[in-house]
Amino acid sequence: MTGASSTDGDKAAVAAVRSWLYVPATRPDLLEKAMRGDADAVVLDLEDSVPAQRKNEARDRAVEAARRTWPKPLWIRINQVQLPDGAADLAVLGDVPVQGLRLPKCESPEQIATVLRHLDAPLHLLIETALGVERAYELATAAPQVTLLSLGEADLGADLRVRTGEALDWARDRIVNAARAAGLAPPVQSVWTDVADLDGLATSTGRARERGYHGRSVVHPRQVAPVNAAFTPEQAEVDSARRLVDSLQQAQAGEAGSAAWLDDDGRLIDPAVVAQAYWVLELATGRVPAG
Repeated sequence: MTGASSTDGDKAAVAAVRSWLYVPATRPDLLEKAMRGDADAVVLDLEDSVPAQRKNEARDRAVEAARRTWPKPLWIRINQVQLPDGAADLAVLGDVPVQGLRLPKCESPEQIATVLRHLDAPLHLLIETALGVERAYELATAAPQVTLLSLGEADLGADLRVRTGEALDWARDRIVNAARAAGLAPPVQSVWTDVADLDGLATSTGRARERGYHGRSVVHPRQVAPVNAAFTPEQAEVDSARRLVDSLQQAQAGEAGSAAWLDDDGRLIDPAVVAQAYWVLELATGRVPAG
């Protein structure tokens, strides 16, 4: 069994990723382009974008790619581990240095254990069923290699038989809570499937950030810029956070010291507000803690 163990450094690095660009494993030309592009990380896909008759070819390409050195993170989305294609994926990837795996349709700790019997690598769980949502916290705490959570909103919507995206808001919030309760980084938002609708993508991604998400999966390079912009704090937000942290230092330097105080604008500042300010500054510098 090989692979990269899930250290705090690994988790901090992926926690800072804003855009995860999917590339079919059968398209090494697109992988090269993605690595030269603006996406923060690339996901080599063995699942949905690869037809059944090309799965073996995709595995061979994935092995080749995993053995190379790349300028940005390269993760691999395998097939469902409980199916023959997923078992075949694990069989070949167990002998190569995988940076991280995405697990589709994750809904039981046994699936995670199956993966870890073959290789030790950071895991990004894709929760795409009603059962997976119900077990979100259990899955998030199933192994130390679990690094990130995401919803697979198209599959989840089909499983729940809902007709609008807003009907999934409760599930989005539940995934945020499960991730944070487990000490993980904020979850990564699901793919925006209408590639031509960049305005809709920007609006949706901004809402995801407000709901506690950081980063988004994308399926086309044109989606990268709006996603990166949404998860990059604006300068005014960064400046405000710096002033708040400065006011913390001044309050702590006072004779009595204080855990809550009024800043120069007359706002009540307490530890929760300070934590939000530090998060903004961490995002601005790209140094995001794992938990």
